[in-house]
Parts: sequence; C-alpha cells; structure tokens
Amino acid sequence: MAEFMSLSAAVEQHLRDGLTVAMEGFTHLIPYAAGHEVIRQCKRDLTIIRMTPDILYDQLIGMGLVRKMVFSWGGNPGVGSLHRMRDAVENGFPERLELEEHSHAAMANAYEAGASNLPFAVFRGYKGVDLPKVNPNIRSVACPYTGEILATVPAIRPDVAIIHALRADRQGNVMLEGIVGVQKEAVLAARASIVTVEEIVDDFGPRSANAVILPHWTVGAIVHVPGGAYPSYAHGYYKRANAFYIGWDAIARERESFAAWMKANVLDGSPDSFASLAFGSRKSA
Repeated sequence: MAEFMSLSAAVEQHLRDGLTVAMEGFTHLIPYAAGHEVIRQCKRDLTIIRMTPDILYDQLIGMGLVRKMVFSWGGNPGVGSLHRMRDAVENGFPERLELEEHSHAAMANAYEAGASNLPFAVFRGYKGVDLPKVNPNIRSVACPYTGEILATVPAIRPDVAIIHALRADRQGNVMLEGIVGVQKEAVLAARASIVTVEEIVDDFGPRSANAVILPHWTVGAIVHVPGGAYPSYAHGYYKRANAFYIGWDAIARERESFAAWMKANVLDGSPDSFASLAFGSRKSA
C-alpha cells in the first residue's frame, strides 16, 4: 500500500546491504535522485538489474556498492563506454563486478514472468547466438504441445524496484506517460518499491493513450522529487541534458575525477540539489 515519505526515509526503510535492486527507466524517467540517495546511504553488496544501465549504474559501480549486474546493454548512450563499469570488470576497481548479460527480449520477458509470479519466462529467442555459452541461466524447454525448443530465463523478482514517474495522486496511484520501458513490470515483480514523482496531484486529468497507471495497492513508498530523473528527461517537464551525457565521458574516465565529482555533486550535496538542475531551462520535453 502506497505510503508518502521522504526520499531518505524511503531508502532507509526499504534497502539494506546485499539486496537485489532494479532501477528502471528507458532513456526517459531514469530514477537518478533515488539512486543518489542509495549512494549517500552507502548501501553495499548490491545486485543491480536494468535493461539499459547507463550513467546512474556507472556511479553506483564506481562507488563500490555493486557486487553483480544483470543487464541487456550497458553504455553511455550516444557517447561510448561506462568507464567505471569497465574499470570494475577489467581491473576489479573498486570492487570486482560480476555480470549476467541477456538480450532485451529476455529481460522484458523475465520481468513479465516476475510480475505474473511465474518461476521463469519462456519465449522464442537466443537462436544462433553465443550468450547461452557464457550465461548458464539461459536454458531451453521443449513445448509440450508442439515439441518446439524455446528459450527460458529465470523470472526477475527484485527485492526492491525503484522508478521515477510523472505524477501520483493523493490516494497513492501513480501515472507514467511518454516512453515507458518495464517500470510497471519491475514494480509488480518486486517485493518492495520506491516511486519518485514530479508532482502530487488531486486528479491526473487528461492523459495519453499510452498512459500507465500503477494502483496504490501495488506501490510501496512515494516520494515527491521534482527533477528526480535529471539528467534523463521527464515527458512534459524537462528535456534530456545531452551535454551532461557527453561531459560524463571525461568525468568518469579517470578514478580521481570521478571521485571528486561524486563528492561535490552527490555525497556533499543535499538530496535535491542535483535534481534542481533540471529546472534551469525547464521546457516541455
């Protein structure tokens, strides 16, 4: 049942060391503010899950908080590598990182299976590719009706799902619009959830045909965090900060510059100081 609380209280209540955490968002509505609070509270030994890990997961990994990452693509979109992730994989710095790689289709189906309380996902895929050779969790099953060999992966059931959304109403229902990835499935699959939102409203008002509504009884904590997806974007609130993604390449390339940036902008900053940058040139996205 949805409970309104502060960001620090939500992370303190729902996260602890060693948990499996999914922070989803597909280009749009990436939960940066919540991820930064996880870093400030130094939740360690995490297994992090995401279809498209980019800068936020680079930051978590670079701060030494991650033991394993389950993913289907990793990089700085339109720019290049995640240098802190590469350092962890190639050099074990600051901690050795275990990887479990899947296809996008596998991840989406695994979230759907988790949301449906099924033990695994079955789908057509992984034919003629090499990922099954390096990921023992990719297996197959014969269809009991046709004999067709189909791919299977374990259901994704995070301990905690963290997402950013556009609005919550005062009953705790949550709305997303625009590009929607697997946020709905992640919340429904998880044992607990934290949802940060741009606004808390009396009524959602007119909404687009692709709007997703999460009923209040599916949501854990709701936190009002305007700008909580910056430097990604929130449809109708602010644009993606493309310059930040480009600039991150130089910031994260060296250990020293990364550590200095994180100290100045995350560790020493107030919970909403970085998110507030989203409103420097607030425009409809």
